[in-house]
Amino acid sequence: MADLRVPEKRFRPELEGIRAVAALLVAVYHIWIGSVSGGVDVFFIVSGYLITTSLLSRMVREGRINYLENLLGLAKRLFPLAFTVLAVSAVLSIFLLPLSTWRQTIAELFSSMFYFQNWQLANSAVDYLAQNNTASPFQHFWALSIQGQFYVTWPIVITLVYLLATKILKTPVRKTLLAVLSVIFLASLSYSVYITAVNQPWAYFDTFARAWEFSLGGMLALLLPYLKFSDRAHLIMGWVGLAIISFTGMVLPVSTVFPGFAALLPTGGVILVIIASENGQAFGVQKLLGSKPFQYFGSISYGFYLWHWPLLVFYYAYFNTETVTTLGGIGILAITLVLSIMTIRLVEKPVREMPVKHSKKRLSKVLVALMTPAILVGLSWGVFVQASSGGTATVEDNPGARAVLENIQPAEDAELQPDFLSAKEDLPTFYSDKDCFLTGSVSSKLKECSFGVTENPEHVVALVGGSHSGHWFPALEAVAEEMNMRIDVYNKDACRFSSGDFDGQLDEACMTWNDNLQERLMAEPPDLIFTTATVNSGDTVPKGYINKWKEFEGVAEIFAVRDNPRMKVDPTLCLDELSVDNCSVERDKALADVVPWENTEGIPDNVTFADMSEYFCTDDTCPPVVGNVLVYRDKHHLTTLYSQTMGPALKEHLEPALENLN
Repeated sequence: MADLRVPEKRFRPELEGIRAVAALLVAVYHIWIGSVSGGVDVFFIVSGYLITTSLLSRMVREGRINYLENLLGLAKRLFPLAFTVLAVSAVLSIFLLPLSTWRQTIAELFSSMFYFQNWQLANSAVDYLAQNNTASPFQHFWALSIQGQFYVTWPIVITLVYLLATKILKTPVRKTLLAVLSVIFLASLSYSVYITAVNQPWAYFDTFARAWEFSLGGMLALLLPYLKFSDRAHLIMGWVGLAIISFTGMVLPVSTVFPGFAALLPTGGVILVIIASENGQAFGVQKLLGSKPFQYFGSISYGFYLWHWPLLVFYYAYFNTETVTTLGGIGILAITLVLSIMTIRLVEKPVREMPVKHSKKRLSKVLVALMTPAILVGLSWGVFVQASSGGTATVEDNPGARAVLENIQPAEDAELQPDFLSAKEDLPTFYSDKDCFLTGSVSSKLKECSFGVTENPEHVVALVGGSHSGHWFPALEAVAEEMNMRIDVYNKDACRFSSGDFDGQLDEACMTWNDNLQERLMAEPPDLIFTTATVNSGDTVPKGYINKWKEFEGVAEIFAVRDNPRMKVDPTLCLDELSVDNCSVERDKALADVVPWENTEGIPDNVTFADMSEYFCTDDTCPPVVGNVLVYRDKHHLTTLYSQTMGPALKEHLEPALENLN
């Protein structure tokens, strides 16, 4: 059986031009438009095309792929620039980024070093507790992580296909590879479409949802000799392809609909350009993309991509802004260009020119030496953060809400607790057990954990809902022993105890979870169901809440607490630069003037309300610090410490509600 034709082996200058366009698009969209261009999808398909071509040629020529040599070859091309950028960015992060971001930044530094940044961001994207994380200077390594995973696995795929074709099936190698790549393409694209529909934030970073882009590049490499059309068609295809690549980010909201079917648009644009360039015309797109300026920029596009993002993040941090001026953006691009050229000449080029076959030990030593600074900075930084964070809070120094309830004034020289290094991690204790809460939008499985007095309690309180119910857990736990109370936690982040979605925030999984929760609570009713009464600064109680509460009339009592105020900015970031007054919000902008349930009709008789606003706001403002305790760990979630200090105040509302049950 005849095999597929082997394409003519030649340098393809237009591929450097495509990389140049993609890198510039990524930077411009990040800096000025604040969105995603689809440029990384261009990188993925080009990588698939080039690596498949290279590995297959080597496999057919030598009958094997030396895996160690291949890894060293990849490392000498990827590591010098990557680890230089990581080391420099890590040092600058220490001086420029707020303390509250350090833990996240260190975690992303190491996930970038070891090429699993995409999975780190995927978990953060679906983790409601982590969604308030600010962008780190290493976040763009997610795309490089996926590419790295591809580079490591693709030689194995090529080798297995070669052995399958030559030793088992006795079929042509190229045709067999085309069949396998087609299966990978269809399987990955199908999965990508599915996971994008049900959990797009996760899908965006999912390697398996992106694998089809690499396999599509490989399929193109195999089929290119057969993709010939008329001269006019090639001319049109090339320029249309370039237009598609350039304007995808304007046509589609890439960050919210990719990968799925939508990513076929920029990858299709690349295919059109490559086909057109293979059969280039006098005025074809290859003349532009293959020109010397585009080739040169393409040759430094890797460095350009690596440097532009940390410079942008440091610009935001240094100037304390969320936007970039025209002049500022030009400055970022100029510095990015200079750093790219310098590091490629001084760091990458000397290593890239080292031979692999005859200098394995020397090359390995050089690569380890290049990696060491970033690793040492990361380890030292992590040790410092671990040693410096945390602290002992006392009622005398950090009364928190008790400063309001009992008029306890902290000492003037007492340190704020929790400190900024620890604030983001200051979560209720039940979040330390994955079996006690549900995160992400897909699952509706009911999870339950019990705390407090678990044997022969006098009262049972079911804490239900999302994170705005969950952050009251420390307050309940603080008084559980004293009140002889068991706390049953039913928590699904980003989900409310409601019969319907009244503001477009609750998905189908949340509604199913609510049904499962209702069935469970009906079967074994608690004494009280603790939940939230309002959302944000709303001036009425949501209808979905009321309808859900009515379902429990005659079954269980509802204890509904007014939602806490929101801050305009993350206090852990604001207080690092400004005073408490400058980081506070006006009360009338954070809370409705009238207590919401006084504006609401149809409230059932089994509901007791609690308004704890006096512990968040004065008559005029809602500060981020009360009683020398940081109230919020982000814009709207309470720190565990502040919630704990609210225990005695919450007890004053809970006791009458529980006494009325007797």
